[in-house]
Amino acid sequence: MSTTAKLSAYGVALVLVAGAAWAVGSAVGPLPADSAERGHGGTHGGEDAGHGDDHSATVAGAEQDQPAGLASSRGGYTLTPTDPTPAAGSPFTFRISDREGRAVTAFEVEHDKRLHLIVVRRDTAGFRHVHPEMAPDGTWSVPLDLPDAGTYRVFADFTPTGGQALTLGADVSVPGLFEPRAYSPSRVAEVDGYQVRLDGDLVPGKASPLRVTVSRDGAPVTDLQPYLAAYGHLVALRHSDLAYLHVHPEGAPDDGKTAPGPEISFVAEVPTAGTYRLFLDFRHAGAVRTAEFTVEAGHGH
Repeated sequence: MSTTAKLSAYGVALVLVAGAAWAVGSAVGPLPADSAERGHGGTHGGEDAGHGDDHSATVAGAEQDQPAGLASSRGGYTLTPTDPTPAAGSPFTFRISDREGRAVTAFEVEHDKRLHLIVVRRDTAGFRHVHPEMAPDGTWSVPLDLPDAGTYRVFADFTPTGGQALTLGADVSVPGLFEPRAYSPSRVAEVDGYQVRLDGDLVPGKASPLRVTVSRDGAPVTDLQPYLAAYGHLVALRHSDLAYLHVHPEGAPDDGKTAPGPEISFVAEVPTAGTYRLFLDFRHAGAVRTAEFTVEAGHGH
């Protein structure tokens, strides 16, 4: 698979929250180079029809139309956390199983990893993009620090060998007093001396070009480093239900024409008007950082 095709399959995720025109929110500090996430997303396939009856075909068709990440089972695959209330200080573990309940152990490498795990609280706080390791029995494991109480959505973004790209979602809970956070629309994020600006309009039902510009201390950053086969990954989630939506990076570090900053281009596809939460991972000076945006779709600028 070509780098461009892989990038297209591996889109970045968007989150919806109804509101005003453009937004950029709080930013997250440096993450370990292997623990920030893709912003991944994309048109992840549904379950194939072909069971020989109209009901099955109807169910399969409805599944194809559903945005990714809303179900724990899709396309004959199921995401199952080992413990829906993970213990503090213990690795988070889960499995991907097939129709027969057998653990899947064969996965394609997409954006340098066999599986990407996105974790975010239901109010879109506490974003994580991490990369678990798989044991021979198909159990995935990753250290996951979730200090704040609440219900979290975990998204497994993967492509089974010989199959289509999928994003499955499941909830896990952290006990304690839940204190929800609200996010105001903004177009610029500040993180560790970097300023990250998002330009472009999200138009429901259409491919919408977006452009992110990265600067540091007022100067354009022109030496971004590749991270997961791209100069930036944009995760997009719809705030109302945390649907995992289409955001595709444009170009690649090895294509001979994509510059390493200060601009990073994406194409996003959103199905409805409303507010989305966007999470951009970029790497510079050896560290991966995450900038957060809150964006309203459906109203031109």
